[in-house]
Amino acid sequence: MDFGMGFGFGGFETMFFSMFFIIFALIIGIFIVMAVKGIGTWNQNNQSPRLTVDAVIVSKRMDVRHHRQANHSGSSTSYYVTFQVESKDRMEFSVTGTEYGMLAEGDQGKLSFQGSRYLSVSRG
Repeated sequence: MDFGMGFGFGGFETMFFSMFFIIFALIIGIFIVMAVKGIGTWNQNNQSPRLTVDAVIVSKRMDVRHHRQANHSGSSTSYYVTFQVESKDRMEFSVTGTEYGMLAEGDQGKLSFQGSRYLSVSRG
């Protein structure tokens, strides 16, 4: 290390800044890839036709994720419902917590969706 009046960078400092730049570039790269994939899915859903089919709710699940930061912890919950249509194919959609609470396994109705986007289900 250089403790003199100059501000020369030794091996450790150079390695630190290099690693910092690599990690920063990776984080930015991951963010960009995720944003592009999200926009692609959104665009593909918008280009898909809106379909309404007869369906039965065959399962429901929740995904609870816990996260902690320095002085804060919390959790987030995602809700999913799996529908089986007349052709016996199954499709899982992400739904809101309110929608999740109003649906029950075994419910039958008309499922409306657009691509991978859940729109609604009307029972009856």
